[in-house]
Formats: sequence, C-alpha cells, structure tokens
Amino acid sequence: MASAKAMAQEKQDHFVLKSGHTIPAVGLGTWRAGSDTAHSVQTAITEAGYRHVDTAAEYGIEKEVGKGLKAAMETGISRKDLFVTSKIWCTNLVPDRVRPALENTLKDLQLDYIDLYLIHWPFRLKDGAHKPPEAGEVLEFDMESVWKEMENLVKDGLVKDIGVCNYTVAKLNRLLRSANVTPAVCQMEMHPGWKNDKIFEACKKNGIHVTAYSPLGSSEKNLAHDPVVDKVAKKLNKTPGQVLIKWALQRGTSVIPKSSKDERIKENIQVFGWEIPEEDFQVLCSIKDEKRVLTGEELFVNKTHGPYKSASDIWDHEN
Repeated sequence: MASAKAMAQEKQDHFVLKSGHTIPAVGLGTWRAGSDTAHSVQTAITEAGYRHVDTAAEYGIEKEVGKGLKAAMETGISRKDLFVTSKIWCTNLVPDRVRPALENTLKDLQLDYIDLYLIHWPFRLKDGAHKPPEAGEVLEFDMESVWKEMENLVKDGLVKDIGVCNYTVAKLNRLLRSANVTPAVCQMEMHPGWKNDKIFEACKKNGIHVTAYSPLGSSEKNLAHDPVVDKVAKKLNKTPGQVLIKWALQRGTSVIPKSSKDERIKENIQVFGWEIPEEDFQVLCSIKDEKRVLTGEELFVNKTHGPYKSASDIWDHEN
C-alpha cells in the first residue's frame, strides 16, 4: 500500500501560495529558448499539459511567448487555467518605471494581467550597461520604493502575485522589514549540485514558496550526465532529467525546466504518479562539489571599480 504521504505527493501537481492562489508544480522555462519559442509554448500547453510558463523581459522573447499563449488559448484553453510569470529587468528598478515595464510585458504577451511578477535580480543597472559593467553602471537600488510600486500592481489587478529572484537571506530580510505584501515566490537556481539551503530555509520560515530554475544544472555542469543521477534514473526506469525535476518537487519547490525540443518538453512533465524513494533522494542530496552555475558575475561585477568586485559580493558572502 502506498503511504498517505506518497499518495499526496503523486497528486501534487501544484502548490498553494501565501495569497491562496495556486502555482503549477512544473512550468516551462523560456530563457535562451530561441526562435521556436512560440511553437514550444504552444506545444507545452496543448500537447504536454503544461499550465505554467515562465519568461522575462530581458530574455527578449516575450512577443514569441505571447504568440504561443494566444495560439494555445485559441484551441480552447482558458486564460484562468494558465499561470504566467514574468520579471522586471534591472534597468527598470526605479519606482516610476515599474508600471511601464509591466505594461510593456503585458502588451508583448497579449495579456490583461500576469499571475506572477518578479524582480529579476536585486541590482539596478544604468540603461545600456555593458557586460561586465563599466564604472558607474551599477546604480543605487531603492528596493523599498520599487516594491511599493510592485504592490500597487497587485492592488490594481495587473498582477496576481509578486516575488523576487536571485535574492540572498540578507536582501530578503531587508525587503520583509518594509513590505506590506510579502513576496509570494522566490525563484532561485537549485539542483542537487547547488541546493541553496540558506535561502530555501529562510523562505520556508517566512511562508514564501520557492521555484527552482536550472534544475538540471547547465551546459558547464550538466547533472543529467552525473553518474549518481544516472544510477538513480536507471533504477527507477526514468530519464536523468525526470529524476532531477522530481527531486525538486519532492523538496517542496516548483520547477521550470527549459527545452526547445518537443520530446524533452513532454518528458519533463512526466513526473507525477511516482516517487524517488527516500534513500535515493538522500543520495541525490549528498552530491558533492556544490557550486552555483549562474553567479551573476558578468552582469554586475566590476573588479576594479565595484561596487561589487566579486561574485561573493553579489551574494552577500552567504555561500
């Protein structure tokens, strides 16, 4: 007999946010999604059963995502059954740019509202900032005032929930001190090669849901090729990708794998109705050589002029 916990897990295709809204457990990530984005979004929704699409202004593909969403809805899928996430970019992190940035995103996505709007990174950049930034291109970020504007978007019905990405515990605590609306979601890089426990625990303590991005690691450190993951996958007769996505779900996070291959998109959501046994889950949790794949260094670090002179500075020396 399956345990009550296992049975609950099998049905866990969504999580409930602090606001009472639900977020589908698996979403389609669209970072570096390429020229087939509209097709991938439509396929994910109409053929694979995804109901959650994650995108961002900075990806430069929101128009394509919008076309895919529109095509999917034209097949009879209702907007209220979809969950769409976008993110505000660093150049717009000043109070009077928050609403115009969202309005732009809504226009590109061809939507009246989005379900979740996130601060993409907690740093403000000058328009046209270089990668890496030159002196004077990383500006003062008034987090409290920007968040107030984000809260107004919720009040005005343009956004259902608001949240953050790539935060540290220190930055999260700073935000929580002034926020009237607690972030509903914190989106972070998370996989067995970077469990990101500190921020995960801080979010749990504050009732903030966590979404894991880069669940398979990255091209530099692709966990789908890790022998430990491969061994568990063979034992369970699943793909390494499915095992990594399921690991994220069993940890209590939603997850946004990205792929532009139809087969892989379909495979990545076949993660319900089975479970990673506890002993194998623990083996995955004990993968060594933990390190961040996405450090943010090329976006924010200027080794000479600062204000951030190393990746450790970006992450408040927490990891």
